[in-house]
Amino acid sequence: MHAMHYEITLPADYDMDVIRTRVATRGSALDGFPGLGLKAYCVRERGVDGSPVNQYAPFYLWRTVEGMNSFLWGPGFRGIVTDFGRPTVQHWTGLAFERGTAADPTEATKRTWRLPASGDPAEAIDQALAELTSLKGDPALHSTALAIDPRNWELVHFSLWSAAPDAEVRFRVLHLSRPELTDLSAGRHW
Repeated sequence: MHAMHYEITLPADYDMDVIRTRVATRGSALDGFPGLGLKAYCVRERGVDGSPVNQYAPFYLWRTVEGMNSFLWGPGFRGIVTDFGRPTVQHWTGLAFERGTAADPTEATKRTWRLPASGDPAEAIDQALAELTSLKGDPALHSTALAIDPRNWELVHFSLWSAAPDAEVRFRVLHLSRPELTDLSAGRHW
């Protein structure tokens, strides 16, 4: 599994209905995309859920590198580049994935943090895995993933919810493409 995310921060007075219309008319294009576990079409709206910005911020869990590459070098991402410019694409190697019981997520949370420069990184990973596993029984959880960028030793914990708990970064989910969600391996990925 590979996690991928980009954030397109929009002007404070941007009409977010433009993004909602974009997702409503184009979101289903990835509903059958090969190699894609899921894509959450996420937005943050200035003044909603404590967000200081307007942002279009899709989050992906790729089942295969080939699928991710096919998207990045194909017409899907070209549309983003044409309409918004080329965003920085963050990506992480998957560490774990768990499914919850909520059927249709409407919210998402994302937390990123760097591992301490000193100490055993495996201990920090074990602690993050325990946090991820502890969410499994929450009835509002749809799914949750943990991934790492070992270049910067940065972890990302992304979760989809029917009703999200308080979090530093919360998104509204406008659409969820999930063509190969059932093929994403649950549990630790080693």
